Amino acid sequence: MSDAAATTLQRRLANFRAARSAAVAEAPATLFCPARSRGAELAERLAAAVDGEWLVNAAGNVVRVEATTISLPLERKRLATLPGQPPPDVPLLCLDTETTGLGTAAGTVAFLIGLGWWEGERFRQLQLLCPDHADEPALLAALDAAVPPDCWLVTYNGKSFDWPLLVTRYRMSRRDAPPHEGHLDLLPQVRRLFRHRLGDARLQTVEREMLGIHRHDDVGGWEIPERYLAFVRGGPAEPVAEIVTHNAEDVRSLGRLLVHLDTHYADPDRRPLAPAGDLVGLARSFSRERRHTDALGCLEAAEAGWRAPALGSTAWPFGSPMPSSETVSREQIRSERARTLRRLERYEEAGAAWLALTRRPGPDAVRAWIEIAKLREHRLSDPAGAAEAARAAATMLERLRFLDAAQPRLEAAVAARLRRLAKRARAGGSELVAGRTRPPLAAASRAAVAPDPAALGGPSRRV
Repeated sequence: MSDAAATTLQRRLANFRAARSAAVAEAPATLFCPARSRGAELAERLAAAVDGEWLVNAAGNVVRVEATTISLPLERKRLATLPGQPPPDVPLLCLDTETTGLGTAAGTVAFLIGLGWWEGERFRQLQLLCPDHADEPALLAALDAAVPPDCWLVTYNGKSFDWPLLVTRYRMSRRDAPPHEGHLDLLPQVRRLFRHRLGDARLQTVEREMLGIHRHDDVGGWEIPERYLAFVRGGPAEPVAEIVTHNAEDVRSLGRLLVHLDTHYADPDRRPLAPAGDLVGLARSFSRERRHTDALGCLEAAEAGWRAPALGSTAWPFGSPMPSSETVSREQIRSERARTLRRLERYEEAGAAWLALTRRPGPDAVRAWIEIAKLREHRLSDPAGAAEAARAAATMLERLRFLDAAQPRLEAAVAARLRRLAKRARAGGSELVAGRTRPPLAAASRAAVAPDPAALGGPSRRV
């Protein structure tokens, strides 16, 4: 660069600095705290729109909204008897967030956090709002103060979305998320108990089908991010007020769902009145916790009350609309009961239960014979009886193949079982097992129930 060009550049820089200094001297002081003044203006407008309280802490601005408390009695000791529920002596904190997206990565922000908890029989609610992105540390500080360290969080899909997102936001702020004792996510429980009669597992579907609640003029989830971002860019605050109403209803539904579980499923006297499909799902939940006696009680109640209540009945407390028929079959209930009896080591009863399922021909009967074979071989020390059951399964499979309803996987499983049992019999040299001898099948009976196992892999034969 030449000396003349350098001199010109220095002169231009000097003129720019002088002009900028003059503009600074004449401008209002508020222009030089843009983040602070912007956050304050947004917080003031937002608090007025949602009828909330504008709070300022060391980290920034936050808007606090406290909804009207409602009566929502919850019997905690009774609820704790259900699988997966928290102990009765810990506080519960229902939590739901509204975010700027559906991901949990760094670009997604939780701008609204709804909380709900019980004080006696009353359900209180609190909502915390972030007026601007710069005020997120203030929101996180307010949440930190609102979460008791000994509480259990109650969410809907919160283990996969809400709480991981908040943990990410805390980490980006270089602080730890609030500690808590446990986390009850109601989404897996809803899927386990009610998926057989729900179109999907969204919270609004559960409200409508299980709780009989129908929302009107509600905000769609897809609208929420754009409404908030439009407000942050200077738009009106009223659309955000509708998001606050939506969030308050979500939090309230978490409490109502817990009360529904407590009233209709934790109460042993009312549990048998529940739909059979619900009781099967509850039995599976008990089995996951190895509470097989409770699971068996649910299954026996399901089988006893398998028929649905008459249409038009006004005493249907399990959701709306009332189903016209059960969504599970008696065979499903009886299969689950047989498995539970096996887990309880009541093997003779389990065998009888499986045997009852073999009376109707079809793939379910084949599976029942396979279960009988397993039970006799591994639990009753009766390989001859196991072979007899496997041959009965093979017979049914051949008949299904003859009817053009072949079951290749079951055929392969039965053929492998027959080969292994035959090898075991050859190795033993007799059918003497555990000090007792099982009489072999008569030739006529054997021919009536069992084809040659090798025939399973070849063309079907007439039976």
